[in-house]
Amino acid sequence: MSNETQPKTTQIKEPEGFNQSKFPLKKRELGGVQPYIKLGPFNLRLPLIHHRWSWTEMAAAMFLGVACLGAGTATTMTTFGLDEAANIAALGLTENGAFLMSLTFGVLNAICYYLPSLLGDPVVPGWITPALPLTLNYLGQWALPDYATGNVDRIYAMIALQMLVALCFLIMGATGIGRWLIGIVPNAIKAGIVLGAGVTAGVNVFSARMPKAPITVAIAVLMSYFFLFNPSFARAATKNRTLNWLRNQGVVPAQVFAIVLAPFLIREIPIPEIQWGLTPLSFGFVLEHFTIFGLGMPDVSFFVQAIPMALTVYIIAFSDFVLAKEVVTEATAARDDEIVIFDAGRSNLVSFLRNGIMSLFAPWVPMCGPLWASGLLTITERYKRGYKTLNSYWDGVCTFRAATVISVLILPLVTLIRPAFAIFFGITMGVQCFACGNIGMRMCQTANERGIACVIAAALAYYTPGPALLVGIIVWAVVEGSELFLNKKEKEA
Repeated sequence: MSNETQPKTTQIKEPEGFNQSKFPLKKRELGGVQPYIKLGPFNLRLPLIHHRWSWTEMAAAMFLGVACLGAGTATTMTTFGLDEAANIAALGLTENGAFLMSLTFGVLNAICYYLPSLLGDPVVPGWITPALPLTLNYLGQWALPDYATGNVDRIYAMIALQMLVALCFLIMGATGIGRWLIGIVPNAIKAGIVLGAGVTAGVNVFSARMPKAPITVAIAVLMSYFFLFNPSFARAATKNRTLNWLRNQGVVPAQVFAIVLAPFLIREIPIPEIQWGLTPLSFGFVLEHFTIFGLGMPDVSFFVQAIPMALTVYIIAFSDFVLAKEVVTEATAARDDEIVIFDAGRSNLVSFLRNGIMSLFAPWVPMCGPLWASGLLTITERYKRGYKTLNSYWDGVCTFRAATVISVLILPLVTLIRPAFAIFFGITMGVQCFACGNIGMRMCQTANERGIACVIAAALAYYTPGPALLVGIIVWAVVEGSELFLNKKEKEA
């Protein structure tokens, strides 16, 4: 049997109530893998059959998932000129009609968000966030689309770029190169990437989120820290059912505060204007005006020009594979009742599917990355608390993204959360800063590794990920590289 299906052989204490609930219908062996349906390189898990439905993750998805999709949709529409009155009129839309039409991009991306956990990739996927400034700068070479004249070169450039990024993921996943790369990266560099993800998230909170609503962001982030990490509260929660329930909600109390109380008490964000009904879908309109089915294939020159940018984006996304593996490994080390394996090859293939689908049917400017660290960390922090909190790892990640699809179809919910998009990103970035700092520090085993990791983290906060990783490799080679060759010679001797 492979490592992914082989039960752990050490003595395992059976958790109280193990496999006694009605759902999921397919139960795992103690210390084994949650059941699935094998589909080639993928492991299909269906709600209630292969995993339970987690109401806490559903509540989190209703806020975090919708906020993420809303922000991504807004970024895409701005890049495509859909905040320009002339363009809106040229397409025969009103301002609200353009907003509602744009949600079709979000709904399709939500479906793609669900693919990783559905197919056996143990992550909460997101954007290729660090690449977004580079992508916007790259697309800035072309003028804003002018729908009245038919000049849509920027959309062609985006389609070509995302298709090539999808191809990079396919090659890395199908050949196994992606899995090999993850395996050979030195521990110090891995720790630096994880630590850098935390530092850059913290910088984002202070530089981009706090200025928009300083009091609301500060209170919401501190609430999240208290419920997730405070040891005194954790001890009190073990003795009180209400406190334990509250602690198990993760960042949800902070989200509720941001939506319900902040607009009225602090007044840093506007009161939401609720619209009722289901989110209208305009797939025909999107296909006609934004995809190859209505515009035709981009010229070859767009693909040639996009090659360096596509490779840069993949290099940036590579750090997410490293971080995903470490987050999953660290979380599952706390649980001996279940095996969860992160497979970089499979993760590359799922990322190929997501980017391929979006490039064809709704080009997505933030693109589709292997990991949304903040979203995953809110789940893994709960998972580490034990079987009673989260029966299976897959209960968390599968429910979170399946519920995101449902949530983005509920128009009152989307419009309720719309004013708080920036606050929710502040919460998730704040959690990422704390948790990645914790994991990154503990990954380091020697003083040299801690030093190298700190340099890489600083580089990631200052440079874009490509140059920052180059800095890390050079520093590692200078400090630790000689040890690698000496150890190799000792083995040969």
